[in-house]
Amino acid sequence: MTIPDPALTPTEQAVVDRIDVTRLQSLTFDLIEAAGENPGGFEEATVAVLADACERFGFTLELIDVAPGRTNLVATLPGGSEPGLMFLGHSDVVPAGEGWRTPPFEPFIDAGRIYGRGSTDMKGGLASVLVAMATIASMELSLRGPLQLVCTVDEEDLGIGIRAYAPTAQRGQFAGCVVAEPTDLTTVIGCRGDSYLKLTVNGMAAHSGRPDDGRNAIAAAARVLELIRADHDARRAAPDPLLGSGTWSIGSILGGTGTSIVAAECVVSIDRRLMPDEDAGAITRDLLRLVHDAGIDGDGIVITMDIEMEMPGFRTDPAHPLVTSAVDAIRDAGGGTSEVGGWTAACDGGFIARDVGVPCIVLGPGGLNDQAHQANESVGLDELIVAARAYALLAIRMVGQV
Repeated sequence: MTIPDPALTPTEQAVVDRIDVTRLQSLTFDLIEAAGENPGGFEEATVAVLADACERFGFTLELIDVAPGRTNLVATLPGGSEPGLMFLGHSDVVPAGEGWRTPPFEPFIDAGRIYGRGSTDMKGGLASVLVAMATIASMELSLRGPLQLVCTVDEEDLGIGIRAYAPTAQRGQFAGCVVAEPTDLTTVIGCRGDSYLKLTVNGMAAHSGRPDDGRNAIAAAARVLELIRADHDARRAAPDPLLGSGTWSIGSILGGTGTSIVAAECVVSIDRRLMPDEDAGAITRDLLRLVHDAGIDGDGIVITMDIEMEMPGFRTDPAHPLVTSAVDAIRDAGGGTSEVGGWTAACDGGFIARDVGVPCIVLGPGGLNDQAHQANESVGLDELIVAARAYALLAIRMVGQV
């Protein structure tokens, strides 16, 4: 028996009551079984599951190949000419890795939790979005603007999917974007971006018995890393209240050819997390200027930096209707009341905010820190239900019936 919620309109109550839990669980299972490990595999099977569901639900479907075997999916529930609401997700998962008690792509439910690689990041979120959109579609409401799911490939690696999509997206078509990544159903209004930088130091080989005859690339790289460490510490000393600070992390160092030879080359892989107002190009230029001012390059030492990947961050005004409506939708869907927050990870939403001009939030079922990318990953079925209800309520309130 449905218990009416006085906070909901009759239409909203009907949408909440129609969320099909069996369909939600089944679709989550199908998406987990489709795998899509990245790097190491492709997302074809996951996209096929999504496409089949979208066709059954009656959505307008567009499939865009961005690389062999890698296809972005755009599913739309059409509406009027006013700006609509976008949901954003990705079809790949990180490699399963070791330590699983059961096969990672054979989902099962235990004590109300669905287990399997991708259950939290982010097959459960995708299923919740599709079920929410399907529920609204089944009511044949006349929407003021479109509802759309954009599902990209390669989010877990180099982001070729969002990089292909963002330049083609029509500006002004959407009033907001919900990235359905795991946030424990907290409305996240900002996240840092990320960049992968390659520092290359070229010197000159010589016999190690006469090191001054050469120019040691490893020694020069070490001096550069000291500059990086100092900048990292200075930024940590003045954090942003929501997002902390930009950070540096040294991932790998390769250099030299043998103990008896002065190292002629050193290559360092660096992860630099970006604040919303930063870009990797400016960061590399600033570091190279510091290197030159410190006298590290020159006299046979040549230092270059390449940007191998960049993902922008974003920040949305906490008073924006997308934010306030999302907080209310989670509460009215049974998820309780929570403060808005920031996210320590990076996501594709930064491209939508920066390149398409659409305000973004991150909001989804599952835990980023305790489940995503972990062995024995799981998500609560109750979280998926709340997410589907909240997505439907948010959609109704932002682009609902004319």
